[in-house]
Amino acid sequence: MRIAISSCLCGCNVRYDGSNKFNPELFELIKDHELVPICPEQEAGFSVPHEALEISDGLVFTASGKDVSAQLESGCRCCLEKVKGCDFLILKQKSPSCGKGKIYDGSFSGKLIKGDGVFAKLCLKEGLRVYSEEEIDAIIKEL
Repeated sequence: MRIAISSCLCGCNVRYDGSNKFNPELFELIKDHELVPICPEQEAGFSVPHEALEISDGLVFTASGKDVSAQLESGCRCCLEKVKGCDFLILKQKSPSCGKGKIYDGSFSGKLIKGDGVFAKLCLKEGLRVYSEEEIDAIIKEL
């Protein structure tokens, strides 16, 4: 099986703060499959680390208020090409790019709302099967 996965979930230090979100339980489940690590923010050219990003009114802003929507959209489109042919995707919950089902509200206050990140939304629109790392039971059913 070919599985696209957010690079940070694989242990790559690509998050905005230079860290990762390695998930050992998830990695143990999928390690014997062909993994396609992706990071829309890296594809978009954001440095590591970089300012936090959040979505507000459909646009992506840095914590200092700069609109980076077009830049992130470009990275997401590059990643979309890389995941075509994958059986499904596992994306990092809460991320402005990869978040599925939950994202931050755009106030940079830590408040979560229902919603999808730019890349997750694009993948869902394309009809791809997308899961967050929190949907372990659904992922197990896919395997």
